[in-house]
Amino acid sequence: MRYAALVVSSLLLMQSAHAEKTPDIDPRASLAVVQQWIYNYRAKPDYAHVPAAVRILFHSQSFKEPENAGIYLGFIAGAIGSNPEKAEQLVASFFPVAPEDEWVIVRAIAYSGLVDWRNILRRVAARMPGRRVMIDSYLSGRLPTLNDIPLEEATPGMMDKLRVAFTRNPFSKEERKLNTKLTFATNQDLLDTLWGYYFATGSHVPIQRIIDMLPWSRSRDTVDKLTVGSMARYTLASYAIRDASLREFLRNELARQKPPIKAPLAEVVDAADTVEIAALRKDALAAVDELKAKGSDSRRNLDFWGQVGVGALSLGCVSAAALGQVAIGIPCVIGGSASQGLLQFWEKQQ
Repeated sequence: MRYAALVVSSLLLMQSAHAEKTPDIDPRASLAVVQQWIYNYRAKPDYAHVPAAVRILFHSQSFKEPENAGIYLGFIAGAIGSNPEKAEQLVASFFPVAPEDEWVIVRAIAYSGLVDWRNILRRVAARMPGRRVMIDSYLSGRLPTLNDIPLEEATPGMMDKLRVAFTRNPFSKEERKLNTKLTFATNQDLLDTLWGYYFATGSHVPIQRIIDMLPWSRSRDTVDKLTVGSMARYTLASYAIRDASLREFLRNELARQKPPIKAPLAEVVDAADTVEIAALRKDALAAVDELKAKGSDSRRNLDFWGQVGVGALSLGCVSAAALGQVAIGIPCVIGGSASQGLLQFWEKQQ
C-alpha cells in the first residue's frame, strides 16, 4: 500500500509540475518510479495514470535512442490497444510532444493492435506534420505493424537462386545494399517491444511470439538469430521466476509445442521452476565461442567476428535488466548510455 501511494503521488506531482511547466524535476527519480510501476502494471492496471507516466518517459528522454526504447514503446502501444473505447482519448492526452519524440506516438498507434488504428492515426496526423512520411508509410503498409513483422526473412528457394545466377552479370561490380527489411531475427529491440506490450496488457500473444524465437537459441548460422534466440530464452526464464501466471502459461505450452520449440522451452520452464538460470547464460556463451572457433553453418566470413563488441550487438532494456543490470526487474539505460555487446556484457556476469 505504501509503495502504491508513492507511485500515485509521484505521478500526480509530475502532472502538476507539467501543468505549471516547472523545470525542477528529477527525471531519474521519476523514471525509476515509472519503471517499477510499468513492471507491476499488468497485475493491477492503473489506466488513469498512464498519461502521467508517459509524460515522465518523454521528460526523461527515454526515447533518445530508439534501439533502447523498445520496452517503453511496447508499453504505450499495449496501453493504447488495451482499451479501444478510450484509445483516442489516451493518445490525445500525450500531447504536446516534442518533435523529436513524435515518432513514438505514430509507432505506438500502429503497434497497438487496434482494429481502427489507421483512422486514429489519420485523425492525429495533423498534430504531427513533421512525421507525415512515417505516417503515410504505415497507412500504406510500407512499414509493418507489430503483428505483421515476420520472424525472419524467407529463405530463397533453389529456383530463386538459379534465377539470380543466370540474370546477374558476372563482370559487373555489385553495390552493397542496406537491408531495411524489418524482422525479429535482426532487430533485438523488437523483443523488448513485445515484453513492453505484455507488461501493459498481460496478453499472452506477445509471449507466444517470443516462444517462437526459442529455436534460434540453438542457431549456428547467424549471430543475430543466436543473440535474439538466447535473449528470448533468458528473458522468458528470468521473468517467469517472478511471474507465476507466466510460469504456468509456459508450462502448459510444453504439451503442444513441436520439438524445435519444446526442447528450449523445457529448459526455460525448468530454469524458472528451480530459479537456476546461470546455465542458460553459460550455454549461450559456449555457443558463441563455438561459432567463433568453427564458423557458421553457412560459412560466413570469420573476419566479421572481429567486429562483435560494444555497440555491435545491442541489448535492449528488458534484456539487460533480465541479465541483472538493474535490480527492480525492468528497466532501462537511464541517461542514454550506449548499448552493450552480448559477449562483453555476459562475460562480466561470470
